[in-house]
Amino acid sequence: MCGIAGYYCPRERGPLSLDILFDMVSSLHHRGPDATGIYLDDMVGLGHARLSILDLERGDQPIHNENGSLWIVYNGEIFNYPELREELAARRHRFYTATDTEVILHLFEEKGPACLSRLNGQFALAIWDSGKRELFLARDRVGIRPLHYVFRGERFYFGSEVKALFQVRDVPRRIDPVALDQIFTFWTTLPGTTIFDGIRELPPGHYMTVSSLGMSIRKYWNFQFTAPSEQEERGPEKLKETVQELLHDAVRIRLRADVPVGCYLSGGLDSSGIAATVKRRFDNTLRTFGIRFEEGRFDEGRFQDRMVSFLGTDHTSISATNAGIGESFRDVVWHCEKPILRTAPVPLYLLSDTVRKSGFKVVLTGEGADEVFGGYDIFRETLVRNFWARQPGSRLRPLLLGKLYPDIFRDARLGKSLNAFFGSGLDRTSDPLFSHRIRWENTGRIKTFFSEDLRAELGGYDGYEDLASRLPVDYSKWDPLSRAQYLEMAVFLSNYLLSSQGDRVAMAHSVEIRLPFLDYRIVEFMGRVPSKWKIWGLGEKYLLKMVLKDVLPMEIVNRPKHPYRGPIRQSLLGGRNGDLADLLSERTVREAGIFDSRKVEMLHRKLRNSPQASEVDSMALAGILSTNLVHEMFVSRFHASGSSRISPNIMVDRRTQSS
Repeated sequence: MCGIAGYYCPRERGPLSLDILFDMVSSLHHRGPDATGIYLDDMVGLGHARLSILDLERGDQPIHNENGSLWIVYNGEIFNYPELREELAARRHRFYTATDTEVILHLFEEKGPACLSRLNGQFALAIWDSGKRELFLARDRVGIRPLHYVFRGERFYFGSEVKALFQVRDVPRRIDPVALDQIFTFWTTLPGTTIFDGIRELPPGHYMTVSSLGMSIRKYWNFQFTAPSEQEERGPEKLKETVQELLHDAVRIRLRADVPVGCYLSGGLDSSGIAATVKRRFDNTLRTFGIRFEEGRFDEGRFQDRMVSFLGTDHTSISATNAGIGESFRDVVWHCEKPILRTAPVPLYLLSDTVRKSGFKVVLTGEGADEVFGGYDIFRETLVRNFWARQPGSRLRPLLLGKLYPDIFRDARLGKSLNAFFGSGLDRTSDPLFSHRIRWENTGRIKTFFSEDLRAELGGYDGYEDLASRLPVDYSKWDPLSRAQYLEMAVFLSNYLLSSQGDRVAMAHSVEIRLPFLDYRIVEFMGRVPSKWKIWGLGEKYLLKMVLKDVLPMEIVNRPKHPYRGPIRQSLLGGRNGDLADLLSERTVREAGIFDSRKVEMLHRKLRNSPQASEVDSMALAGILSTNLVHEMFVSRFHASGSSRISPNIMVDRRTQSS
């Protein structure tokens, strides 16, 4: 992985200062510490910070085509690049590196934007066509790699992270109330939006062109499901064979690298399945990495140890203590560049530090399996609630919830409360957001902490209406599970899981994650598989378990899903975290103007005096602290990087005059 940044001035003669580009690239040094490169002409500046994984000696960027009319900066990996390169070479394209970057450029030269359909990978890229004087930018199908942009008058700026854009002095730094409302409802912003007013993110599966004629954004891919009448008719054994073949190939091509590749291993089904596939089919030795927690209710160490023993891997685990999570919370928010309602990203940030210190730049992970194969509780809840809604007065149907949450239902009072929660809205199964609305409304309770000024700025904004207006035209034809999967993928997966718990915390320590379960061939195939083969009865990931039972111990295959979470109150208000507590003080809250200081003080007092915290109070605590951190670090006290940190390995200067 890498960091990219640049600008385009289509109607202005004379380039911007070189120092601006240096500052933008310098701010992304953590994404690419191995090399830097610059391209300049009278309209465009392209910058690149490289994490070298392929062609370590010759792969520095920007990279050009044969006649120098096209230039690319790129963050990502194209896993099918050897096959594409062979095709291009047969059509007389000439290469001067062995990188996937150069393959993309030649494919674009031949096919234009249509080249994106041939790429199997994770990427954010910018290509400058000096002949057409047009800048082309694109992002991978599911949004594994980030790409942000902003317009300032006639000038267009882009960067892997927002902090690169904030190196430009006249780019305003202000929290967007609508984006904050989205985060405090959906856990994240909706696609295309960032927490900062005026700063946009190119949505997953989209490309954009910028020229003197203006800007256009187009979608080239989306998560797609089929109506029940059009789904795969084959039985589970045949479906298993296809998934097995696709998964093996997805893992195989993601092992392509000129550096060692490791695996994350939690002890859960998904990461264990990836590690077992690598170990059994492709490698006699494997380096694995995992997280242990101080608190037993978060820890999966027993299962992690079982898998290490079963596979015989060289394993390193870190201990995510409550104090350590609290101490790193500030750094994680700096890298995530948005408020977060959980501490779960922090242990992954600590783990990537250990990975890098162990000499690894690349790891395979199990993310995406729950979304694609039907693994989350919210999916099973959706099926139960739809079944219950057919006979809302039934006393037997809601008892199925007890099979999902047996520990809770052992307490009659808690079971009654949970029944009331899930029984809400049963008369609105036609609601396109039915599967998620009660969860989102529960999260939305923390918006009671918003200040009156913020509420006034929001006016009548309705995030549910906003999201509903973006749904695919054939969404209503899908079955309930497919609709729930789409919402989880389009909102939560791309903008939270792959960002705050994925790219950002891994690249903070220059580590690239690769996600075989999100190979687009697997995603597209599973979109055609009947829901009954994803959740059989109430058993989650039925088809995936059929595939993995051949390579995993049955105790791993059959163990109940253990949601990945981290301690919140114990980490953020305990130990040596006085600076975090100060973010809840009346003075700090009033200065930021985002939250009601009186309500925040009441929450703080309540959490200090209580050994336990409710889910809503925990989300409120993490959300308020992280939002105030975002305001402090990016709005009120932001400092530009300064250009002295980099000395480009590649410097291409085509300006007609220096600046």
